Amino acid sequence: MRMLFFVLTFILVVGTITSAKGADTNTVSSTVVTNNTPPTANAPSVVVNNSDICKTAASTAVQTQILGLATGITITDENCERIKLSRSLYSMGMKVAAVSTLCADYRIFDSMWMAGTYCPYMGAIGVEAKEGWEQNPDLVPAGSRVFGKIELTQEDVKEINNDEFAKFVIAAMAMYTGVTVLGIPFIF
Repeated sequence: MRMLFFVLTFILVVGTITSAKGADTNTVSSTVVTNNTPPTANAPSVVVNNSDICKTAASTAVQTQILGLATGITITDENCERIKLSRSLYSMGMKVAAVSTLCADYRIFDSMWMAGTYCPYMGAIGVEAKEGWEQNPDLVPAGSRVFGKIELTQEDVKEINNDEFAKFVIAAMAMYTGVTVLGIPFIF
């Protein structure tokens, strides 16, 4: 038994000394790997759950090496609202008011005029409404072709198209070269 005690003690002492010496001569090397990419800008989800509202959702995100931006908005569809309001008025028995609501759109105004069923004017309908609109053309919805609000000649249209094309070319060149236009850097 004594012999076993000495053997175990010897093994324990030799093991301790050996591991102490091993710690002195052991070297540790490691390599640290870092990921330098910035986090990604994710476009937010803009949820429009109800199908009875006249809104559309839009979101976008832009990520550069330095900065990421994300935004989301809802866009109101005014024509959809006008139709819903008109339906509500009609269902309440307010037929003239329902037609007047729709006549706020120049397309409806023009089509009613050309059909000979004039939009109501200050409570008047029929020929009286026509006379009211003719006496007050400034109250006609903007964009109406019946009252000559849009009188562009072919040359005017070409000039507008050329101006818009020139603006597009300048913006494209600025984006391509990375030039700052209106305080917004176009670097992609």
